[in-house]
Amino acid sequence: MAKLSEKIGYGLGDMSSSMFWKIFSYYLPIFYSDVFGLKPIHAATLLLVTKLYDAISDPVMGIIADRTETRWGKYRPYLLWMAIPFAVIGVMSFYVPNVGYNLKHVYAYLAYILMMTAYTAVNVPYGAMLGVVTSDSKEKSVFSSFRMFFAYIGSFIAMGIFWLFEKSIIGTTNSAGKIVKGVGDADPMKWTMIVAVVAVMCAVLFILCFLMTREHVKIERKAAEEGGSSIKDDLKALVTNGPWWLMLGAAIGQLLCGSIRGGAAAYYFANLLGANIFLTCAVYLTIGEIGQMAGVAFAVPLSEKIGKRNTFMAAMLAVVLFSSAIWLVPVGSAAGIWWLVALQILVSLAIGVAAPLTWSMFADVADYSELKNGANSTGLIFSSSSMAQKFGGAIGGFLLLALLGAFGYDKDLAAQAPRTLGAIKAMMSYVPAIGAVLSIIFLSFYPLTTGKMNDIQAKLKIKRGEA
Repeated sequence: MAKLSEKIGYGLGDMSSSMFWKIFSYYLPIFYSDVFGLKPIHAATLLLVTKLYDAISDPVMGIIADRTETRWGKYRPYLLWMAIPFAVIGVMSFYVPNVGYNLKHVYAYLAYILMMTAYTAVNVPYGAMLGVVTSDSKEKSVFSSFRMFFAYIGSFIAMGIFWLFEKSIIGTTNSAGKIVKGVGDADPMKWTMIVAVVAVMCAVLFILCFLMTREHVKIERKAAEEGGSSIKDDLKALVTNGPWWLMLGAAIGQLLCGSIRGGAAAYYFANLLGANIFLTCAVYLTIGEIGQMAGVAFAVPLSEKIGKRNTFMAAMLAVVLFSSAIWLVPVGSAAGIWWLVALQILVSLAIGVAAPLTWSMFADVADYSELKNGANSTGLIFSSSSMAQKFGGAIGGFLLLALLGAFGYDKDLAAQAPRTLGAIKAMMSYVPAIGAVLSIIFLSFYPLTTGKMNDIQAKLKIKRGEA
């Protein structure tokens, strides 16, 4: 049984990651289009193209982590090694160089690719740690719940920091609600300095996570020439792992939903609601983080009662219903604002229930693979969860910006065309719900039930000499 301090320490790791991930998901699209100055289609293509690189870097990092041997363990050292690079490159991603458009375009690609590399180098090993901090499937869900609870605290802090400065970076409005000073009029260095504050906090949290955790499950890997599995064997085991493919699809759908909703919020508030309302974008997003934190508390008890898969599917169904209902919310009325808040809370509660189960179920997939193939590839398995997160975020960001471009979004207009406003409203409501539907479809075929995992855990204990 792991100590409480270790569970808290493990949670601090995703508290750090989530601070940057939410900033990237919620604010990077509007930063690229309105502050950095990229055309929406160029920004959309950037977010999508860099994922082709991630499709290679994530599994490569998983393979490297699986073969790392240090006195601190396989995966934990990367929290220490990557803490500062992660923070520095994150700040670089929100810096606007004083050069021409083409060079700025190149800089954006380089900065974003470097950021995703740093994210991969710390988060793939961090995710894989869930497979070695405990061997108990139920305790993995507890660790995962701590992870997500602290992740939402990190998101809450990050959104709170942006809320403090929102008037200066998102824009101000006159009494009629029309934007007088838009996002594009903000000093780019304000964005850079705000992100720098977050970056320092992230580095400290990763180092604390390293200091407070331990790898209790010792996994010995033999070299291929000594009878162990080769990289080719590991990759073959991965692509023939049915539950892995299903979890990959479910996770991509889940992140696709969240990234579109989160990214559309800044456009929704800047163009449909205005910044003079008591409910600002950062407050709205922060309410969501609180709702998700509350939802995490229900993940373990619900999954123990009806199973992880059924709990995940029920949560995604709730997301579909409540997110789609936002389309019906009247814009510009006090009643509409309260309905918007209520639906945000309900959607966020459901997302909070599902989020920790994603990581716990990937840990189950890793155990299934170890029993089936005779070799543990936890890092490689968890690289897919990182890949899914980035694919979902990238595809969501691409669709958001591509649809804005297709429907005539122009940051220089005082007011967007009706069809553009309709597209923004759709991306706050039923468009992200499609991602949740995809998640439900994949999960309906997921075979690793509670009974199946109990059997797998019992056999693994015998194999590892723990019984």
